[in-house]
Amino acid sequence: MDILTSIKQFGVEQAIRHVQKDPKNNLVKLMDWADRFSGGEFVRQRKDIRQAVTDPSHPYYNFIYHQIQQLDPEVLYTLAMNFFGNAVLNGWKKQEKLRQEYQCNIPWAILLDPTSACNLHCTGCWAAEYGNRLNLSFEEIDNIIQQGKELGVYLYIYTGGEPLVRKKDLIRLCEKHNDCVFLSFTNGTLIDESFTEEMLRVKNFVPAISLEGFEQATDDRRGEGVYDKVIQAMNLLQSKHLPYGISCCYTSKNFESITSEEFYDKMIELGAYFVWYFHYMPVGNDASLELLPDPYQREETYRRIRKYRAEKPLFAMDFQNDGEYVGGCIAGGRRYLHINANGDCDPCVFIHYSDSNIRQKTLLEVFQSPLFKAYHDGQPFNDNHFRPCPMLENPELLRQIVNKTGAHSTDLQSPESAEHLCSKCDAYASNWKPVADRLWQERKEQFNQKRH
Repeated sequence: MDILTSIKQFGVEQAIRHVQKDPKNNLVKLMDWADRFSGGEFVRQRKDIRQAVTDPSHPYYNFIYHQIQQLDPEVLYTLAMNFFGNAVLNGWKKQEKLRQEYQCNIPWAILLDPTSACNLHCTGCWAAEYGNRLNLSFEEIDNIIQQGKELGVYLYIYTGGEPLVRKKDLIRLCEKHNDCVFLSFTNGTLIDESFTEEMLRVKNFVPAISLEGFEQATDDRRGEGVYDKVIQAMNLLQSKHLPYGISCCYTSKNFESITSEEFYDKMIELGAYFVWYFHYMPVGNDASLELLPDPYQREETYRRIRKYRAEKPLFAMDFQNDGEYVGGCIAGGRRYLHINANGDCDPCVFIHYSDSNIRQKTLLEVFQSPLFKAYHDGQPFNDNHFRPCPMLENPELLRQIVNKTGAHSTDLQSPESAEHLCSKCDAYASNWKPVADRLWQERKEQFNQKRH
């Protein structure tokens, strides 16, 4: 770390401590500091955050200050320091430098599966068929993180399988890499008293708990009694002043419930800090096409989520409809990649094809492989950011990429050809295109109006 970066990081540390002492006065000063050292990056995001912390009528104004006071002070400090000081300040500029130097993608976050094992067997879950009882060893995950930090990556996201099957190893990794932020998608049923005490101790682990909607929808997919166990886990996390989020997958079957205002308000009541909405993907030979949302349902999801997050104190991310904020597809190492429990490096958590394994290649060699270079050279895959994905909305492109690079299916139990996967997306892409084009034109007109 150079002297200038050390000074800036010391500034972050002091600013965060001051915010905790007097949030309403010092959070504005922290934003002034962020503007000064941002290097012109994240203009839109900084503007939105400043408005939220200075305007008492803003829906997030009270939410932000309440959460600062509600969170365990040392957990808040550690997460803020690791996220803003390391992942943003240290990491981003290092990644940009290496992107230019190597002319390949360098990610901001790394998703990885500690295990393919799971204590549940949820209907329609691609992970359930992705390979049985595979594991990355503690040493392998540790090495991935070590390599990642050398590239400027300080954010690690666990998927699976159920990551908390490996909870002891995950806590050890939090301890060893106490300068990183770890987020884990989880069904929530393994979060108990002892684990929350460990979370308080390490301070850098955040769960994103899966819900399918209310009790019946969740239990229908995940098993009887799961909803009650999830609510117990959330109540426990709240009582310990620990942060957590919610992960929702919307399908043609649960769309109406899971995107309803009633459910959104319920998540606020449950104390979630964020919610991540994911569009159902028809991944796997046995994937149900009936679960794909139709164009009306997807557009309604887009409109509802944007309305709620503009009016209600819960930040929602819409993985398939928020492409405009990140410049389209973020996979292939552009902002993230996925490493499965067999060590295969997939460009996306939903696209299971690879030409590289972390047990044979370094991370940098993975990003320079034909498959990941094809992503680098092809992004954005569509100028319309409501059609960002080379699989779901542009299936002809994924066919080309896999055929050109010789990538193979990484589903060890039931390998799926790119042709089989993409053929399931052809009709969807065709039906979505006119709606997406209309929405994209609408967004451009809104943007132009704001400029004038």
